[in-house]
Amino acid sequence: MRYHPHTPEDVRAMLDAIGAESLDALFRSIPERLRLSRPLDLPPAADEVTLFSELRALAARNDTAHTPFVGAGCYPHHVPPVVDQLLLRGEFFTAYTPYQPEVSQGTLQALFEWQTFVCLLTGMDVSNASMYDGATAMAEAALMATRVTGRSKIVVSAAVHPEYRKVLATYLRSTGDEIATVPFGPDGRTDLAALEKAVDGGTAAVIVGYPSFLGVVDALPEAAAIAKRAGALTISVTAEAVALGLLQAPGALGADVAVGTFQSFGNPLAFGGPAPGFFALREQFVRQMPGRVCGATVDKHGRRGFVLTLSTREQHIRREKATSNICTNSGLSALAATIHLSLLGKKGLTELARLNFTRARLLKDALGRAGISPVFSAPSFNELAFDVGDAEAVVARLAKRGIAAGAPLARWYPELRGAKGALLCVATELHTPELIELFAQAVKG
Repeated sequence: MRYHPHTPEDVRAMLDAIGAESLDALFRSIPERLRLSRPLDLPPAADEVTLFSELRALAARNDTAHTPFVGAGCYPHHVPPVVDQLLLRGEFFTAYTPYQPEVSQGTLQALFEWQTFVCLLTGMDVSNASMYDGATAMAEAALMATRVTGRSKIVVSAAVHPEYRKVLATYLRSTGDEIATVPFGPDGRTDLAALEKAVDGGTAAVIVGYPSFLGVVDALPEAAAIAKRAGALTISVTAEAVALGLLQAPGALGADVAVGTFQSFGNPLAFGGPAPGFFALREQFVRQMPGRVCGATVDKHGRRGFVLTLSTREQHIRREKATSNICTNSGLSALAATIHLSLLGKKGLTELARLNFTRARLLKDALGRAGISPVFSAPSFNELAFDVGDAEAVVARLAKRGIAAGAPLARWYPELRGAKGALLCVATELHTPELIELFAQAVKG
């Protein structure tokens, strides 16, 4: 049965209200060649038995024998089975927007805990109740910086995730704000001399990866010092959040805003998404923060409860005063990350981060014995680029053995010296020493 929420009379009334003659007239701005003039070419609906059979056949085409060595912004980690079980709890059924606190305490408390974890890991004062993903969080941070400073130039390191930078460019295309990209040096860290030259009195923010897309622990304190001297904000971007269990918090290193994704906690790879974005900052900027904030209070009986305290998006306040048009978030993914972090605790997260660091060192040593060296010399966490001669050829060859070998950097950085051989690889707690050794020998050929 097809569901049509609007009657023909409803449609006519809406068209009259906006001054459109017809639905075709409403969509006249879409070129004719892009409009579909026939029904979608879809097979008829299937019964459950047929549907499950088809889904099993599709799933069987996946190579799942080996944990992938591909990171590049989305990381393979163990997700405890209890995470999925707790996601089914009735308290979380109202996972969209908790407007009514009396029926949304489960969701509100989970979001409050999410904000607490984000602040603990980033060293910031305030976190919002999550974003769509890391890329949009970064773009929203740049927009916020322009509002806070009244400036229009965003300086971003080329070592920040290239796809994040594309989203940033898309966001700023209509605002007229300038994006200046500074290169990274031979060691993989942002070129500080180039950064110093690019940052000026018109700069609203400096954006640096922490760790960067290249797996490198970038020079965040030095970049923050350069930004501060120019009166600009510093934005750190973290895609591999497990690193925050080992590295010093970005807030302690001079960052004013910390954004990224907690995909690494509670969220499987799932073809790259969904993954919750986080957004944290210093309290002085809280009223310019996009999204919403959950807070704790007490009811008239003195019992602790949770409510929405700040909602600066256009769904809640006048459009012209809104900080963002973000109207929802990856709520279920954020809940999964919150549950996983609750299970880990401070000690468990530290142990997990150290294990990731150790496995990456095992990978480096194993490839070193095979005569394969890292591309960059700067410190790294659990991801490194290696010179394998011909990265695309290695990826294709190992794919035949059911091994996802890594991400060839030439896909994003064709100008990189030795780009053809640069293969970005990750090692996490899922990569056993035996698998790492097998991988090294397979790369060697």
